[in-house]
Amino acid sequence: MARNPQSGERLRPVDLAREHGLSTQAVRNYEEAGILPAAGRTPHGYRTYTSLHAGALRAFLALVPGHGHRTATSIMRAVNEGAAEEAFRLIDESHAQLLDDRRTLQAVESALRDLEPLTGPESGAGSGPAAASGPGDMFIGPLAGKLGLRPATLRKWERAGLVRPRRDPLTGYRVYDEADVRDARLAHQLRRGGYLLEQIAPLIAQVRTAGGLEPLEAALCDWHGRLSTRGRAMLTGAAQLEVYLREADETEGCGQPAPSPRPG
Repeated sequence: MARNPQSGERLRPVDLAREHGLSTQAVRNYEEAGILPAAGRTPHGYRTYTSLHAGALRAFLALVPGHGHRTATSIMRAVNEGAAEEAFRLIDESHAQLLDDRRTLQAVESALRDLEPLTGPESGAGSGPAAASGPGDMFIGPLAGKLGLRPATLRKWERAGLVRPRRDPLTGYRVYDEADVRDARLAHQLRRGGYLLEQIAPLIAQVRTAGGLEPLEAALCDWHGRLSTRGRAMLTGAAQLEVYLREADETEGCGQPAPSPRPG
């Protein structure tokens, strides 16, 4: 039999807040954002919460580390509006993004392994301003197209020291040799991984001077760690959300929580 959430133990905003070290205003803000179902009211107008609201708050706070504040808010709002399918879609999108980030990391590591032979002392050969064009040389337009970037992005990367193309002595056009293409590919992958230009520049400089994968091992290890942390956080969030969904099902008896309309 479905039970009325308002007939259970009444909780005050401070009761919900204290469990998580939050302020009572934060709890009220979460309710207004749709993260919590609408609160009941005493005859004097004071908010009253139940174990269902406490479960919603636990679920939201468990979702944030893996999905981010905005997506976690959207997930809880969808659940509380009876749109579970939308909540599941948002969760799927986060998992898809995590998988894409893992593939990006794998691509970076693969690119580094593939590019390792280019980081030796011979990688700078033929890169002087008077050198003839080599078989791997590219102009800015074709390189930008190959990477799916705008030429302006490559020029910005050049100003940041990520790539160092030479100039064609006759036309003045930028010419990217194999090492420059390597650096551009590496910069592109690291940008996709969330690294800032100022973080990428020293990594590429290390690859140029020291060669090989070793200079990037610490960064790649950190990247692996962050992805694993996000993955585990998503599992924790899913478990807590399932607890909330089960309690909401028991409360409403119709498969989805259906909180009372919020006052306009």
